[in-house]
Amino acid sequence: MRHLEVWYSRIDYASSLETVSSSFQWWINKQRKRAVRRTHVELLPKLTQEVNGQILIKPDPPLITRLDDDELIHMLSALVEAYRTTLREDRHVLLSKYRYVDVAYKVVGVGSVGTRCYVALLLGSDSNDPLFLQIKEARASVYERYLGPSTYANHGERVINGQRLMQASSGIFLGWTRLGSIDFYIRQLRDMKLSVDISTLIEGGFIEYCKFCGWALARAHARSGDPAMISGYLGQKDIFDQAIAAFAETYADQTERDHAALVAYIQATQASVLS
Repeated sequence: MRHLEVWYSRIDYASSLETVSSSFQWWINKQRKRAVRRTHVELLPKLTQEVNGQILIKPDPPLITRLDDDELIHMLSALVEAYRTTLREDRHVLLSKYRYVDVAYKVVGVGSVGTRCYVALLLGSDSNDPLFLQIKEARASVYERYLGPSTYANHGERVINGQRLMQASSGIFLGWTRLGSIDFYIRQLRDMKLSVDISTLIEGGFIEYCKFCGWALARAHARSGDPAMISGYLGQKDIFDQAIAAFAETYADQTERDHAALVAYIQATQASVLS
């Protein structure tokens, strides 16, 4: 593909229907309807509650918990204000229409375990005009030990620019800032994202989904690297394919062992408490 073709290529609703079998099109239509509903407005009653006439983030322990450190709350509100300057001017204008209201601690996903993460609530013209922002800690890349320090002064900026380079469509509220010595990047929470429950897929659907994942990954590498060099490295044989498959199976086996160890530990702890 030509470089511009790679740059503008994307997986959208229409193209996805053209590339999958008819038996899988119903699933895409179903997921599209779900994604359209995954907006900040739909999230409002799930994440907030009214307290003394004020809209606040609703605790949902252990996933979302209130902060009891007034100084931290004040610093996080200032952090949201400071991050505005990293947005493009048109998006800066849009964000300026919203005012900061509340912030809470949010448990992160598997890939971000051990890092700080918060969710902030901003309101526009009224309580029915919410904007939820996710504030995530950005640490140094694991590649630094091999390649040296990042050229970016802020690791949040490094993460954001990486996303913009690799993704076909990035969030309009992507930005970064710093709190003390800790770098953060900020994005909109739940902006019509589509997630897939792999456990619900039959074999054919799982294969179709893997094709989309492979295509998106290849496109990201083609945008950020040299596609001809990557293709030459992979070659025409299936050596790399087999290596990835072997890694995936080994990783899955290790995950099962880890989970079994976790369950055994919980059971042993419960038995110790009862005794």
